[in-house]
Amino acid sequence: MSNPAPTKHEFQAEVKQVLDIVIHSLYTDREIFVRELVSNAADALEKMRHTQLTENDVFDASKPLEINITTDETAGTLTISDTGIGMTRDELVENLGTIAHSGSKAFAAALKNAGKGGEAQLIGQFGVGFYSAFMVAAEVKVYTHSWRNEGEHLCWVSDGAGSYTIDEAPGQSRGSRIVIELKEDAKEFAKTSRLREILSRYSNFVSFPILLNGDRVNTVEALWLKSKEDISEEQYEEFYKFASHSFDKPTYRLHFQSEVPLSINALLFLPSENMELLGMGQMEPGVALYCKKVLIDPHPHKLLPEWMRFVRGVIDSEDLPLNISRESMQDSALVRKLGDVVAKRLLKFLDKESLEDAEKYRAFYQKFSRFLKEGVATDFDNRNAVAKLLRFQSSLTEGDEAISLPDYVGRMKEGQETIYYQVAPSRSSIESGPYVEGFKARGIEVLYLYEAIDEYVVSSLREFDGKQLQAVNSDQVDIGEDATDGEALSESDATALCEWMKEKLSSEVASVRVGKRLVSSPALALTPMGEMTPQMRQMLRAMNKDEVDAVKVILEINPRHEIVRKLAAQRETNPEAAQLIASQVLDNALLSAGLLDDPQRMVARTQEIMQALLSKL
Repeated sequence: MSNPAPTKHEFQAEVKQVLDIVIHSLYTDREIFVRELVSNAADALEKMRHTQLTENDVFDASKPLEINITTDETAGTLTISDTGIGMTRDELVENLGTIAHSGSKAFAAALKNAGKGGEAQLIGQFGVGFYSAFMVAAEVKVYTHSWRNEGEHLCWVSDGAGSYTIDEAPGQSRGSRIVIELKEDAKEFAKTSRLREILSRYSNFVSFPILLNGDRVNTVEALWLKSKEDISEEQYEEFYKFASHSFDKPTYRLHFQSEVPLSINALLFLPSENMELLGMGQMEPGVALYCKKVLIDPHPHKLLPEWMRFVRGVIDSEDLPLNISRESMQDSALVRKLGDVVAKRLLKFLDKESLEDAEKYRAFYQKFSRFLKEGVATDFDNRNAVAKLLRFQSSLTEGDEAISLPDYVGRMKEGQETIYYQVAPSRSSIESGPYVEGFKARGIEVLYLYEAIDEYVVSSLREFDGKQLQAVNSDQVDIGEDATDGEALSESDATALCEWMKEKLSSEVASVRVGKRLVSSPALALTPMGEMTPQMRQMLRAMNKDEVDAVKVILEINPRHEIVRKLAAQRETNPEAAQLIASQVLDNALLSAGLLDDPQRMVARTQEIMQALLSKL
């Protein structure tokens, strides 16, 4: 008795439209069809594993659960086979004869309404990964036998053009065997070396053996799915080196599983070396995204916040749709939620570690503080949590000792509602300047910030724990009544001196006023609120922004300082000398503030003052 003729089936019109999109539009890199087919094979094996637990009458019961891949460069073919659950004739029609099953019409309609660019978001709702094979295939044959003993031996064939056939093919083993006749421009996928590279990149952690021409290629365990108690330090370190392509040892490791609000298995590492600090250019995001041990994206740019690009490791979530839409997953709300959960977990972990071992954290912070500061400046959702991880020297610390913002708030003086700071190149430049004198005299702590990025950090943060951040060189600072003793100018004399100095220095001074924050310095210069800060001006000038305009400053004078008191007396009896001293007091203040644009004039005036003094000897 002859075998029945193969049956021919036409794809529905809307399915042809969908298939055309899958083949020509959706994937930017054709190699991922291997990932898709291996993923499907792993799913079939997983179903078979569960079936074996409940069924006794299984076809080819002794077959090991594995994936076999063979290449034939001469014939230009690639074969991917599994010993999984297999398919019946009806299942071939349902799974391979239609796309998205009963949802194909709705899918095609959604595509039509979405317009250009809408395909990627919509694909995520439909499982069409198998059809990625047609990006490289002139023809695809699927040989299969169901796990049931009475199942048929079948072969499904299509060139993707509009129809497929199903025929009997005696002698099939349990599972599915996909034979791909490669297009001329896709013959590279019949090379063993090319397949090994792809499998190493995408499928290293598939739990079933993958054999390429007889050799197993997936030898690395998916440690993130194992219990922490079952993993040695050596295994963690080896995995870190494999996943990050690094040779250093990680400083921190976070390994956790979670079911709420999403199913998450994560293994994250914080390296010991900052490659950006070593001049290696900006890092790529280093946390790979997996679903059920199948790689979705090795460098997802929108999974974790951009500033966390130094983090290395793996995030695996069963809640992600494992299908052709993974190219657009980084734009999905689900991935954003996943990244948000992991980012918050990592920040909480790092905060705990920083408190439990301050010395270890200090070494980490020295190398990675730039990333944390970038996080404060750019990551609005996590800004306060990142801010807790910042460390600063202060007017109350010594040597390399550094404190956190919670430390500062915890030891604020009674009634103090403001966190004070100063941005300057070094500790010595701050403490030799006039701005912290009044704070030290009152026992008020001031944070010392030494990097240019710190200007952005504090302007972005604005407040912490309900306390406003304010620069000590702000013209809005109010630290109460004068805390110093000593003879001072009378209020009327001080007012008169301020008016005289404003008149004589009008080209560079917006106003002159009596200050309460000075102790040992005669004066200080402040930029009016709304003007560019001295640090910002210096950065722009360093970038050759010669067009940066000079700013008229607010000059605060110390009515108790001897220079100021004698200047007040000399302004009438010796106005020429008083003018000279007033200009020098201003330039000294501008120099301390980083606002003196022409130091040469100060040098010339100093020589003039010395000559005047020597002429009286």
